[in-house]
Amino acid sequence: MVSRYLSTYREFWRLNTLTLLEYKANFFIWFVFTIIYHGVAIGTIWIMMSRFPLMNGWDWRQVFFLYALWMVAHTLNNTFFFTVGNVGEHVREGDFDRFLVRPLDPLFQVLSQPGQIWPDELAVALVFFAFAQGAVHLQWTAASTALLLLAFTGGALIDFAVQLAVATLSFWVIRLDTLRWVIMSLENDFTRYPLSIYNRGVRIMLAYVFPFAFMNYFPATTLLHKTAEAGYTINPALGWLTPLVGVAWFAAAYAFWRAGLNRYKGTGS
Repeated sequence: MVSRYLSTYREFWRLNTLTLLEYKANFFIWFVFTIIYHGVAIGTIWIMMSRFPLMNGWDWRQVFFLYALWMVAHTLNNTFFFTVGNVGEHVREGDFDRFLVRPLDPLFQVLSQPGQIWPDELAVALVFFAFAQGAVHLQWTAASTALLLLAFTGGALIDFAVQLAVATLSFWVIRLDTLRWVIMSLENDFTRYPLSIYNRGVRIMLAYVFPFAFMNYFPATTLLHKTAEAGYTINPALGWLTPLVGVAWFAAAYAFWRAGLNRYKGTGS
């Protein structure tokens, strides 16, 4: 059984590679766009910080590091789990049924659909992170290395779990484009800056409702040894909870996914 899954996943990446080689120009354009998109985001942060040198105790370099942490976790999710966003389209088009009749887990099949997926964005993220960690003079120890690896993995799981939960709603609601856009905007826009600058309602949302703060803010406060900010006290152990939050959210999202599968009636075609 395990060998079947491994061979299927190898085939998935083989087809992705062939797609890349067939559409080199499209890949290059997307790669350049990725650099420009994140470059503009970081440039916007720099412009903001040039007017306000300290943002509740965070300087420009530390906010850059905050963004780079999120960027690695987010692109790690995009590299391996991006196709979960296609569930709604499969359900609407009536071709989701084929995932149910094959002798493989339906979610695994969704994640193994060929498409132009390549770790180019992840590579860009790692380069940005290399500059960011140098900017804050990150102290590389066994503990900080372990925390970073756990934060990247746990953060990617959080990102994936939220997307999986939204995708599962497609079994009840035909179109979820607006909800996906709102959640994506919430993640992309609000994770750029320290959690402590927002009001209590936003902090609760980013820490507990959609725990995007565990993707970068809490690990960053641990790595940068921040324990208190104006009007906000931080438990330095929270950064280590990112992988646990990721696993818990994935378990909940997968249980929701199974409930959605049981509810799904199919098209009968």
